Formats: sequence, C-alpha cells, structure tokens
Amino acid sequence: MAMLISFLLLRLPGVHRPGVHVSYIDSLFLAVSGISVTGLTPVTIIDTYSLFGQIIILIILNTGGLGVMAMGTLVWVILGKRIGMRERQLIMVDNNQEQMTGVVNLLREIVKVLFAIELVGALLLAFYFYKDLHDAKAALYQGLFASVAATTNGGLDITGESLNPYADDYFVQTIVMLQIVLGAIGFPVIIEVKNYIMNRTPHFRFSLFAKLTLSTYALLLTVGTVIIYLLEAGNAFKGLTWHKGFFYALFQSSTTRSAGLTTIDLSALTEATQFFMGGLMFIGSSPSSVGGGIRTTTFAILILFLINFSNGRTTIQVFNKEIHPVDLNRAFAVMMLAITICFIGLAIILGFENGKHQFLEIYFEVMSAFGTCGLSLGITPELTAPSKLVIMAMMFIGRVGLISFVIMLGGKAEPVNYHYPKERVMIG
Repeated sequence: MAMLISFLLLRLPGVHRPGVHVSYIDSLFLAVSGISVTGLTPVTIIDTYSLFGQIIILIILNTGGLGVMAMGTLVWVILGKRIGMRERQLIMVDNNQEQMTGVVNLLREIVKVLFAIELVGALLLAFYFYKDLHDAKAALYQGLFASVAATTNGGLDITGESLNPYADDYFVQTIVMLQIVLGAIGFPVIIEVKNYIMNRTPHFRFSLFAKLTLSTYALLLTVGTVIIYLLEAGNAFKGLTWHKGFFYALFQSSTTRSAGLTTIDLSALTEATQFFMGGLMFIGSSPSSVGGGIRTTTFAILILFLINFSNGRTTIQVFNKEIHPVDLNRAFAVMMLAITICFIGLAIILGFENGKHQFLEIYFEVMSAFGTCGLSLGITPELTAPSKLVIMAMMFIGRVGLISFVIMLGGKAEPVNYHYPKERVMIG
C-alpha cells in the first residue's frame, strides 16, 4: 500500500520538471526504491523532479526509513487515535520485536531519534554548504536533502553526482558517514546508548544484541576499509596521499552497509573490489535499522557458529552469554533464503538482459537491491522493464527482512504437538 501511494504521489501534476516525461515503470521503480530506502534510480533526481517532487521524495525516504508502521503510528498518535492489538502486532513484526510490550513507546523513541539526527546533520551541512552556495535557502535545502538521504540510507541526491563533488572534503564525508552509521546501526542500539549516556547508572548493562551489533558493525567497517584500500592501492588510489586513499576506502566501506552514496566512480574500481563490495552489501545493515540485507547479527551468529563448531562446541558463546538455538536456526534460514533469492533474481535478470550487461554489473545491481544499498555500476536506467520488476522485488524483500517476509507469506505458525523418531544423517 505504501509503495502504491508513493507511486501515485510521484505521478501528481507538478511533480516533474516542465517538459520531462517519466514512464510508469520508472515512477514505480523510484517509489519502491524510496520506500525501501535503497537509492537505485533510473532517472536523475535534480534533472527530473521539481521542488515539489523532491519534497515528496524526502517524505517517501523518511517513511521508508522509519518503516511504514512507524509512520502510521506517528499519525495515529498525532490524531489521538487508539492503537489496537492488530496494529501493535504489525509494529512488532515491522521492528523485529519478540513481544508487544512497549512497542509503541519504542516507535516514539525511534521517531525522535531519527528526526534529531536528521536535524543536526542538516544544520551542520547547511552551514558548510553556505560557503559554496552563498544562498541560505539553497544551502539549507541541500543540507536537509543530504542529511535525510544519509540518515535514512536512502542514497538519493540532488547534485546528480552523489558526493563526488566532495571527494576531497573530509568534513562533509565525516558528517555523512556518521549519519550513515547512526541510520544503519539499529534504532534499539542507539536508544540503549542514549539511555546509558543520560542515566549513567552504575548497574546499567548493554544487551547482548547491542554488544554483538556494535562489535560486528565496527569489524565489518574496519575490515572493509582495509581490504578496499589494499585492493585499490595500485589502481584507483594510486598516486594519492595515504589519507585521501584512506577516506575513499572508509567511505566506500561505510556506504556498503546500505547508504548508496559514493565519493568515487565505482566503475573505476577493480573487479575484485566491486565483487567484495557486493558481498558487503549482501550482509547489509543491522536489524531494526533503515537498511536491508541478511543483517549484521545474522552474519555474526553464523561466523561464531563456525568458530565454535571448529572447536568442537555445540553452543555459541559470546560476551559471557549463549546464543539461543532459535536465533541460530533463524540465522541459517535467513542465509539460505537470501542466497536462494539472490541466485534466482540474478539468473532471471541475466536471462532478460541477454548479454547486454556484464555479469559483474548485474551481480552488483542485485546485491545492491537486496541490501537496499543503492550503489550501481550505471546500468539501472538501461535495464529492461522485467529486470526492473525483479530489482523492485529484491528491494522490497531486502527492506522488510526475510523473517518478516516469510511470516507475511506463511501466516501464523501452527504448533507441532508430536515428534517422529530421530535418526542421524551423514553430513559433508
């Protein structure tokens, strides 16, 4: 429903610039990309949409960043309407919660946190952009759009060049990277950190989820930066100062969480780097964040399982806690479903494109869509209509999450009241 409403909004009179025509499939593509906060687009925003259209895109990005149910709850709260049991259940699924207790309060916190990050980022960027634009309104608007795109990890921009004009500007890159991290790290983690800073109680303990999320995110960001830097040291970063090459690598590593903004022409990178970045996009961001992919905690649990299994342990122990077997089963289910869906999507698009694009370009596009990242090697506008529909499906699945997607398809699980005799099967 949200995607349909977004599509209709993008077809309103006055949305496009005078003389510009956008096909229905491209409007639908941008609507899905905005609601899933992916950032893939078959058109250039600044050349295609009027100020009115750009404001609608901002609203769509915030709707996608918060989640459809969060926006609905915000409207219900403003109107003073009662939030029923059915709505609370939908909110619980939408935010990966295991129980309904406190979900509405959680959403209120999420709304406040997201808007606060966007406001602070917009003001910082606007003051900085004013030096170049010398126009307060233009600087404030560009700062707002960049802030929303970074915080929601939407990846859309109104410069037509992403952040390439600021490839040498470490201040803008740092602000944007911080917003990307805050959007992709997961709202429950941000709320826990906020509560720790504000309360400063001696008995405060971070949850296992927060510890696992923060450590995994930091590890992926660090490893991603190092590998991208090493892979491009003799190519795209050749002849650059170490700090410029480092910032290039750091930004590309952070943006692969799900942001879609970039400071370099991705087609200039080696195939090894492009393939590696595709893997980072497949992992995606953290649960209950603005991003997609299999999520960082899924990746962490699977790696921890391999480490513990190789040491002969039957349980996963981390931070003096044990991972629940249900979460391990979910991690394996998510990984297998994700591989299957991406493989099928890749195969279908290869069939539809029939040699028009290289394998790596389509692989990169599929990983970007599933991870709701928005990075592309430039083939999005050239895809056929059936391929765009497949990419839209990938963006939708990546954003809602595979667990939620399976629940949507399968409905309520029926309890099993019986068991068959168990028997061992040879593995490997």
